[in-house]
Amino acid sequence: MQQITISAPGGPDVLQLQEAPIPQPTAHQVLVRVEAAGVNRPDVLLRQGKYRGSGDVTGLVPGLEIAGRVEQCGSAVTRWQPGDAVCALLAAGGYAEYAVVDAGHCLPMPAGWSMTEAASLPETVFTVWHNVFQRGALQPGETLLVHGGSSGIGITAIQLAHALGSRVAATAGSAEKCEALRPLGADVVINYKEADFEQVLAEQGVDVVLDMIGGDYTPKNLRLLRPDGRLVFINAMQGGPAEFNALEVMARRLTITGSTLRPRSAEFKAALAVAVEQRVWPLLAAGKFRPVIYQTFPLAEAAAAHQLLESSTHIGKLVLEVAPSQ
Repeated sequence: MQQITISAPGGPDVLQLQEAPIPQPTAHQVLVRVEAAGVNRPDVLLRQGKYRGSGDVTGLVPGLEIAGRVEQCGSAVTRWQPGDAVCALLAAGGYAEYAVVDAGHCLPMPAGWSMTEAASLPETVFTVWHNVFQRGALQPGETLLVHGGSSGIGITAIQLAHALGSRVAATAGSAEKCEALRPLGADVVINYKEADFEQVLAEQGVDVVLDMIGGDYTPKNLRLLRPDGRLVFINAMQGGPAEFNALEVMARRLTITGSTLRPRSAEFKAALAVAVEQRVWPLLAAGKFRPVIYQTFPLAEAAAAHQLLESSTHIGKLVLEVAPSQ
């Protein structure tokens, strides 16, 4: 089979198309014939060798989410059968024609969705559900602030929060991006290049912040939180260190939390998959969440997909389409 391998930590050009043997599933895994693979920020960090805890990434196949058909099942797998259409979360290995996946990390293909659309779901939906709704405990009627609203994570958070009855504010870096977020359910959209989000939202405040920026956003986020508010980090693109007033945190009983998904245990991810299927999949079936695919690339052009992702000019998801082997 063909796969994309990281030849050495570095820029997009280190992503190389190579031949490799088809992997074989263990007892609790399934082998999936991949038809599409999502492209995500953690893939870039892995490629650069900057993902915390990743170790030496030379020879690693990136790719955290796929869609395809089950080709083979391990001896202990009971739910899935060869031929089943699934989308799945992986720790790595998605940029390939075949991938082995923990059977508990697979979800059924949403009805009416294409493979390309389904491949845009697992990494973002798992991340948002855990961080916004489990860690952040967002409730109907509360207000969520989403930074990076036009990213894959952003469009997922906006749509899910809106569908479940919350008010949503979002930041984005252009007028075009801001306008794209309104139909997804964003009630307030702020172009951070033209306005200070803290000033815009200061009067109303927010209950939960989903932040991937860090840096000088941190004290602003904390000042915006209402009593018992929650700040949830999923990245720190401006850097981790930040100064804030601990007395404000104490006075308003604020919670500061965050997580990374890739290093979590197989058991945790399987439990999260159950929660996602129970709570999010019905929203997909009801048409309350729609895929936003900005551009697709053939597998061999993974480097071009990474270049576009790092440019931050896209709105929504980038997906690799994997042509069937001849």
